[in-house]
Amino acid sequence: MNEKEALLQACFSYVNKRIASYKNEIETIKEAIETNDKSNDMDDDSGNGKLFNDLEKNAQHLSDATKTLDTLKLINPRKSFDSVALGSIVKTTQNTFYISISIGLLETENQAYFGISLLSPIGQLLKGKVVGDTITFNNNSHKILEIK
Repeated sequence: MNEKEALLQACFSYVNKRIASYKNEIETIKEAIETNDKSNDMDDDSGNGKLFNDLEKNAQHLSDATKTLDTLKLINPRKSFDSVALGSIVKTTQNTFYISISIGLLETENQAYFGISLLSPIGQLLKGKVVGDTITFNNNSHKILEIK
């Protein structure tokens, strides 16, 4: 497995775990709502209000995670890049970035990468740049040394 394949696999694993967790939480909340409905025959549904709110939040998180998964499916780990784009690895004087999803620190083979989205502030600055270009982010200068 090459460097990009390993990074992409780590991203897929992360997102799939999130999706499974949200689905699990949604099922747990639905069961709690049903149990609450059966046990409360009076007009006390204060618990259900919070449960419905939690259900809605988890459904939104699930939707966001599914969209993130769709973004990952667009990445071809065998593709090479001349400029920064989705799926590229960008080595700068400060850090090495994997342009994919906002996941934070990723480590493979003793190499540290920062998984960032093209839609993130630094992703927007890097988008379309080529080797030799420099960006400034959080008062730090990043010169692009290599794009894979």
